[in-house]
Amino acid sequence: MKRKLMSILLCTAMTATTVAGATTVLAEEEKKDAGEKEWEYKEAELTFLIDPDTASAGYQAVFDLCEEKTGIHIETEIRASGGDGDNQVKTRLASGEMTDLCGYNSGSKLGELNPEENFIDISGEEFAQRLDDTYKTAVSAGSDTAVYGIPLTATMSGAILYNKEVYEENNLEIPHTWDDFLKNCDVLKEAGIDAVVGSLGDSWTIQVPYLGDHYNVLAGESDFAEKFEAGETKYATSEAGLKSFQKLEDLQSYFNEDYTATTYADACDKLVNGEAGHYFILTQALSSIYELYGDEVNKIGLMGIPGDDPENHGLTVWEPTSIYGNANSDKKEDILRFMEFYTSDEALDAFTEAQKPDGPYCIKGYELPEDSYDAVKQAQEYFDAGKVNVALEFQTAVKGTNCEYICSELATGQTTAEEAAQAYDDDCKKQATQLGLDWE
Repeated sequence: MKRKLMSILLCTAMTATTVAGATTVLAEEEKKDAGEKEWEYKEAELTFLIDPDTASAGYQAVFDLCEEKTGIHIETEIRASGGDGDNQVKTRLASGEMTDLCGYNSGSKLGELNPEENFIDISGEEFAQRLDDTYKTAVSAGSDTAVYGIPLTATMSGAILYNKEVYEENNLEIPHTWDDFLKNCDVLKEAGIDAVVGSLGDSWTIQVPYLGDHYNVLAGESDFAEKFEAGETKYATSEAGLKSFQKLEDLQSYFNEDYTATTYADACDKLVNGEAGHYFILTQALSSIYELYGDEVNKIGLMGIPGDDPENHGLTVWEPTSIYGNANSDKKEDILRFMEFYTSDEALDAFTEAQKPDGPYCIKGYELPEDSYDAVKQAQEYFDAGKVNVALEFQTAVKGTNCEYICSELATGQTTAEEAAQAYDDDCKKQATQLGLDWE
């Protein structure tokens, strides 16, 4: 957040010594008011391991500024992506060859890395108090007190993106219940507009109506994730869980005619051009639209997938990749200096200037820049109201491998919501068994 420092008017009758002293005091006070900090400059080099799929423009801008302000140079190493990359991280930790800083998943996968032995617990550091409470749970590996990571990027949400011009032209308001959302879809369908754009040409996208509804599952059954991991509840037997699949079934009659062939890129085009009213998608789509249409991205608004309670309309959030400090590094002091800088407003400003965020940051008190996407500003409202929760994958390692295919069959009418829920439970049972969990 960039603030212009106020001009300092000093009386010319003051002595040179008084003027110098007053100027120093006032400058320090203004710097403090502006949220800036005078950083300790001490040259050091830290190594950083990250996957090749994470966009680098934002974090590299922060690395460059960090070196300028603190003297810490970051040497980046790129690991493999996917499962090969996971194995590479585990191998380097086990062999004692991990870099000083490691970029890796937040959430349940963190627990696979034995963080209490391998990563620095930053819970006692002052800068850690700025971390969003929901984010902290994703980098604690189940601990009640430990915090191991800082966010590499901003959050992402599983949400409904909507065309604001289409809403205005059809006199629609943001719905706060699922029934009201379907009524809006009826209005658009009657007007000859595709109410919901489906993009089964890229089948991963069809999971979002189910995955993005997890806020509502937790609203209906707050301990669903714990019971699901323990095998005590399932989607097919939980009223709250089954509703997520029923919502996907509800959308069948509202999809565009060519939804089975429409790709993710096609869907983004349809939405921004007003050919469709809604798109259930991860908010990374905002940057995709921005790359093609520039400021027309602000035709797009955002809402969380509604549930049944209009007073509890929330948003399901994907926490970002995090940066962890190697507990076995001999540069702990420099690692903590780097982490403090990376979570500062000054660093976040540098990040957002280089790379627009697809969601709010996990840093308390940081205000999004004025030129942020309008949809991200709407997402921030959910954060400010405390109406956010993490996706299921951040709460349990139990995740089916065939989710997109199960959701595809449901979306095309080949199965019912009940059948899809049962199929997903069966799919998850395979992984639960591999994890050594007692699923009956």
